[in-house]
Amino acid sequence: MPVMTKGPQGDDIVILSRAEYDQLIAAANEDATDADTLRRSIIRVASGEEEIFTSDEVDAFLAAKTPLAFFRKKRGMNQNDLARRVGITQGYLSEIEVGRKSGDVRTLRKLADALKVTLDSLVPEEPSEDGVPRPRAKKRGASIVIHGTLHKAPPRPHATKRKAS
Repeated sequence: MPVMTKGPQGDDIVILSRAEYDQLIAAANEDATDADTLRRSIIRVASGEEEIFTSDEVDAFLAAKTPLAFFRKKRGMNQNDLARRVGITQGYLSEIEVGRKSGDVRTLRKLADALKVTLDSLVPEEPSEDGVPRPRAKKRGASIVIHGTLHKAPPRPHATKRKAS
């Protein structure tokens, strides 16, 4: 338990146990790491390498059958336009979007390029061993950058790397 006292010149002094000191140092290091991660993220968002989502977009992402369906809608494209752009039929795209078909890697890469996201951003997590899909994301309290200003937001924004145009 910390002890507060006065120094010879009347300044406040706090005496900590070694364990308390070590916890304080660990917390400070974690804060410094978090601040560095945030700075790097802000730079990636500002450069267009990553994008951030509003709270409504996070809700839409979590509600979408697949990340592909979410990103297509976010980019303002209909299935016909996207299918034509990547050289597949609208029916095949629809089956990939609802998860009936997985799509081959080459097709998924073309879709990712057309939507300006990474291939990893389109691929939902594998089902667990019991066959039940694991959740893709959880909402948590987090900081969010909106128009260059850091805000505290209830849902955590999903960041995704953008493909260079």
